[in-house]
Amino acid sequence: MFTGIVAAMGAVLERSATGGGCRLRIAAGALDLGDVDIGDSIAVNGCCLTATQLEADSFFADVSNETLRCTTLGSVEPGRRVNLEKAMRVGDRLGGHLVSGHVDGVGTLLKRENDGDNLRLKLEAPAPLAKYIAPKGSICVDGTSLTVNEVNGAEFGVNIIPHTQAETIIGQYRQGQRVNLEADQLARYLERLLQCGETGAA
Repeated sequence: MFTGIVAAMGAVLERSATGGGCRLRIAAGALDLGDVDIGDSIAVNGCCLTATQLEADSFFADVSNETLRCTTLGSVEPGRRVNLEKAMRVGDRLGGHLVSGHVDGVGTLLKRENDGDNLRLKLEAPAPLAKYIAPKGSICVDGTSLTVNEVNGAEFGVNIIPHTQAETIIGQYRQGQRVNLEADQLARYLERLLQCGETGAA
């Protein structure tokens, strides 16, 4: 589990093909790898990946074909900056919201405009995901926990404060950017409960 509070910006250093997908070597940037062990989870642009090899300032992760197909990692190349967060520990402060690192779909940035020091973004989610996005609810965009301002069909808006612009890759977004989206887990559980109530399933 993660919090959606990005700890550091890293960068993809290498990408090599494997039989079942690809292998990435990622520079950790300011992310402290001192307490990371092989097998630990690290969110890369919101995708939960397993560290398979550790170096002083970078780590390796294997990415399956399914993850490449369903996330923006399918098009990530060396040199691309990425958001990083280590998995949370029991007792950690939950500053964002509960994030699983399982991307629900890829969205698109439709519009970017300045609002004083802030940045307002309008994004479009895949149609099946839109029902889980609610005004003042939470959404995870490339591993960053954000509050939804408004919703219009599959389109939604978010406000990015200067700190988030500086500390995550969101400050570099341009119109047409594809982003990983993860809906609030509470919305998914609520839908399932409602379905069970309608059908009487246990």
